[in-house]
Amino acid sequence: MWFWFALGSAVFAALTSILAKVGIDGVNSNLATALRTVVVVVMAWGMVFLTSAQKGIGDISKRSWLFLILSGLATGASWLCYYKALQLGPASKVVPIDKLSVVITLVLAFVFLHEEFTPKSVVGCLLIGAGTLLMVL
Repeated sequence: MWFWFALGSAVFAALTSILAKVGIDGVNSNLATALRTVVVVVMAWGMVFLTSAQKGIGDISKRSWLFLILSGLATGASWLCYYKALQLGPASKVVPIDKLSVVITLVLAFVFLHEEFTPKSVVGCLLIGAGTLLMVL
């Protein structure tokens, strides 16, 4: 089941890039990010209430709060950088560079989460890196 959600994420991320590139024309990138964020917040809280997940707020540990807040800050920084990059450059070059996050995530997961870094992972990272270079040069 996770595969289908991951594939959905990729499709919606692709739509996000195209829709954002069109929508950001003539709009300050920080303002565009803030507007997008409001929509995401409304959607996320809508899902929380739709699924009655709000009942679990009191059960969240301090550690989880800390890391969720840090993750939110990283997401905000990522979105601000992404929208500025989209505003300044072509989507066909910005998006591949943004997707280097796959390589960076694999390395960080190996270093900090002690996840396995297999020969297949190394080859995949090299191919993504090489593909990104081919697309942006």
